[in-house]
Amino acid sequence: MSDGGGILRELGKGRYRIEHPLAVNARDGSVMVHVPAGEFEMGDGQGDNCPKHRVFVSAYWMGVYAVTNAQYLKFVEATGHRAPDKADYGQAIWTGRGFPKDKADHPVVCVAWDDAVAYVQWAGCELPTEAQWEKAARGPAGLIYPWGNDWDASRCRHDKNKGSETTCPVSGYPGGVSGYGTYNQSGNVWEWCADWYENGYYGKSPVRDPRGPEGGSSRVRRGGGWWGGDPVSFRGAIRYWYDPGYRGVGLGFRLVRPASPSIPS
Repeated sequence: MSDGGGILRELGKGRYRIEHPLAVNARDGSVMVHVPAGEFEMGDGQGDNCPKHRVFVSAYWMGVYAVTNAQYLKFVEATGHRAPDKADYGQAIWTGRGFPKDKADHPVVCVAWDDAVAYVQWAGCELPTEAQWEKAARGPAGLIYPWGNDWDASRCRHDKNKGSETTCPVSGYPGGVSGYGTYNQSGNVWEWCADWYENGYYGKSPVRDPRGPEGGSSRVRRGGGWWGGDPVSFRGAIRYWYDPGYRGVGLGFRLVRPASPSIPS
């Protein structure tokens, strides 16, 4: 990780403080933001699988953006891993080891869970847990959507504003950035998380750094996608799942890595 600066907050009288420091992951160039350790209210109570409960999450670095096609190409070329050129739903963006030039900065899609894990391990990182993903998406204020508590259709990519397009660049919709500075955690593509999915997991999960149940048949996906339009599906606390082998045109991922040194509780 190399230093990438941060967000400056003016304190007055010529004094400033860096909030949410940024860094760059050396292997793949992902920009990452520091999310501090602390408790947050996970779940928003708007579904039977996401009741409100308090969780402590250790400090970590979160990808500001989802992994792009250009980044994934470097991984494929370096490792020989299969290209995301097949889709279980929709039309794949890639053809063999290539994709349209105008999609280079769009999120890679048509990646199964194992493909995402292979990438993050190559990058020296991990997939986010549900708790890490949700804390970053809802920001320091614990908002329902990354930008606030009210739905605003202009702040993310969905099926009612995509026109003839599908995904947008990973830096699109800056009005929808979370309080920690992450982009498109609502809309554009759903994102794989590390956890197995279990409907009632919140009722028995650890209160510190929950990592999901020990096994299952489906993996968690978060965030809403470009083909959906129901505001419910774009909440920071929404929980859905896919078969881990699923490769769809609206499913990507982003990176996390533990903060080092960790921030003591």
